[in-house]
Amino acid sequence: MLEQLAELHKLCFPHRPWGADDFADLKKLGCEIVASENGFIVWRTICDEAEIITIGVHPAARGDGIATAMLGLMEHEIKKAGVKKIFLEVSAENAPAIALYKKCGFIQNGRRPKYYDGIDAVLMKKEI
Repeated sequence: MLEQLAELHKLCFPHRPWGADDFADLKKLGCEIVASENGFIVWRTICDEAEIITIGVHPAARGDGIATAMLGLMEHEIKKAGVKKIFLEVSAENAPAIALYKKCGFIQNGRRPKYYDGIDAVLMKKEI
């Protein structure tokens, strides 16, 4: 499964692909990973907070609602664990992702200047 996930990640993020070992390391650190044929989401929970590590959708399947479904699935799972807040960071240049997060109820709560190789990271959160 981790090899297929790494292949999907490479399609989603060709400029910075993760390998199967990267995903294995995330699992060892306690991250949850949910994946389908065309999408995945990785998050971790600490006490009553969750952090989205990454989410990706195959380029040919973007706009089909997969990311929204993945976020909904994650939110359902973390609510059962007593999570009250979700945090994430996203490249300021990733307008489609920022729009998705806003549509799903996230609000911007900060920036990290030049976080991604000179590009700002937008910090977002959602209270659930």
